[in-house]
Amino acid sequence: MFDSPSIVVGLEIGTSKICAMVGELNDEGAVNIIGVGQSRARGVRKGEICDATTTEEDVRNAIAEAEQMADAEIRSVFLGVTGNHLRGFNNRGVHTVISEDREITDEDVQDVIKNAKAINLPNDHDVVHAIRQHFIVDGQDGIHHPVGMLGARVEVDMHVIHGKLNRLQNPIRIVKGLQLEVEDVVFNGLASSLAVLSKDEKELGALVIDIGGGTTEFVVYADGIIKHTGVLAVGGDHISNDLAYGLKVPLGRAEQLKIEHGAALLDEAVRGQTITIASDLGLPARSVNLEHLRRIMLVRIEEIFTLIERELAEAGLLDYIRAGVFLCGGGARIPLIQKLAEEIFQMPVCLGRAKSLSGLKSALDQPEFATGIGLVRFGALQHKKRKRGRFQLADRWIETFGGLFRRN
Repeated sequence: MFDSPSIVVGLEIGTSKICAMVGELNDEGAVNIIGVGQSRARGVRKGEICDATTTEEDVRNAIAEAEQMADAEIRSVFLGVTGNHLRGFNNRGVHTVISEDREITDEDVQDVIKNAKAINLPNDHDVVHAIRQHFIVDGQDGIHHPVGMLGARVEVDMHVIHGKLNRLQNPIRIVKGLQLEVEDVVFNGLASSLAVLSKDEKELGALVIDIGGGTTEFVVYADGIIKHTGVLAVGGDHISNDLAYGLKVPLGRAEQLKIEHGAALLDEAVRGQTITIASDLGLPARSVNLEHLRRIMLVRIEEIFTLIERELAEAGLLDYIRAGVFLCGGGARIPLIQKLAEEIFQMPVCLGRAKSLSGLKSALDQPEFATGIGLVRFGALQHKKRKRGRFQLADRWIETFGGLFRRN
């Protein structure tokens, strides 16, 4: 085994699975996926931990498998989080430029960002992300780099994602209990969008929907920046529960029927068709109406998409989504789900696939790995920023002391 600063690990503690994704960075910061570790999640419900002991064991198994495949020792992770306690909203910070010449400095920019982050959250909440959107200088908006401009008033719009502190701490404690460091906590929806969207798609405007086992996260980009985020405490497990109740079968059998015979839409071919399923405990075999099965699935999936569509319509964002909708997560595998989404959103829909990455093809092509890959990509961006920050610090040091050395 080896340990290298070029190794970045994303850890997703999901409702259906625990996934550890290992990426290796080259000198240019490009990511190569070299290892994946998975374990079935037994102690997670709706994206949040309900059995810490079992979850710790599952995380340990996923980490060990990832280490073995990557031939790397994992010491730290970028940890994905979700849950319906997470909220996203846009906030604006304001700062008055006080210098005589009114030239905006780096300190002015830091002050206005600090003001935008100074929001009144509930006492039990904490900020997960404060994502800069754009600056406004004396009423002129759409500015990305205001340093060096002249102005009396600087404003900044930021998208803030926050959640309940105790519920965010639960997965962190489990990771630290395994003697691993948490480099950063990342909203799963943000991670998925980093995996499946290109720069052009973010500029055009895109909606990413990640349908997991217990939650559905969604993120809207427009003009290259995040405009909206959200979480629904509904996912693939709820479809299985609906089938178990509606078809009067055990949950395990309902999950099997969903995978083998399910779809998001009805069609003429299934009308009147039945499926014969073997009964447990020596009881006679019974038949299930295929049309009834598909109708149950349609109602639940339609509900998920309709809730998202309404929220984005109320926020006035649907017209900004010009690149279409990108589906990922395990739920994106359901047959005909793209067609149903197209009917509800009235725009093109495609399966979200990881972009601009190399490595394990088996992981990159699977929609359920979007979050894990996105966590690695987030980590790579953070490493790049830190590296750039060290160079800038060195440049400032040379600028400050270089003249003294030259004079001596």
